[in-house]
Amino acid sequence: MRAGTRVLLVEDDRSIAGFVEPELERLGFSVRCAYDGISALEDARDFEPEMIVLDIMLPKLDGVSVLKRLRREGSRTPVIMLTARDTTLDKVHSLDLGADDYVTKPFEIEELLARMRALLRRVEGEEVLKVADLEVNTATREVRRGGREISLTAREYELLEFMARNPRRVLSREFLLSRVWDQEFGVTANVVEVYIAYLRKKVDAPGEQKLIHTIRGAGYALRG
Repeated sequence: MRAGTRVLLVEDDRSIAGFVEPELERLGFSVRCAYDGISALEDARDFEPEMIVLDIMLPKLDGVSVLKRLRREGSRTPVIMLTARDTTLDKVHSLDLGADDYVTKPFEIEELLARMRALLRRVEGEEVLKVADLEVNTATREVRRGGREISLTAREYELLEFMARNPRRVLSREFLLSRVWDQEFGVTANVVEVYIAYLRKKVDAPGEQKLIHTIRGAGYALRG
């Protein structure tokens, strides 16, 4: 699981959503919650999640209909269905419609996380993140801009990948510290400034369009 992976959690039971969301965020996922089927479709288009955890029983538009519309629109985002109906027919029907996996309620959070990690491992190998002419290959950890290869340390790569997964989003120093450094002992927010400076020297070469931006009083953003 990569820090910053965007997950859309669609669950109308606020007690379940209120338990699952902080657990996912604690593990480094970037989570958005929707509580009905119509909002789920809107968030899927706006948030561009890398995984959707989708309850079947939803108000306004049920989860199966949400799944149908997403697949009809061409979305290939991995979807894990949540269902309280533990029948083979329901599971087969969801898989036939394009779901990638399912979890039956009630479930342990460890089971959901294990299925999410397994599903992400299946799809991560093909991913190349692109921001303008910058390309970040998450399988090989190779970074290129235009025709040149950019050599990064492990920490520089992790920071750049996280920013590339959240293009145009303003990321505060504290948020980057919590996601990339994972609250390592003795590390302060100042280290983010240091690594942003390292990245700037390597990513924004003289004569190239500036991609790493400082938003005064707010943080940093990666955008073309």
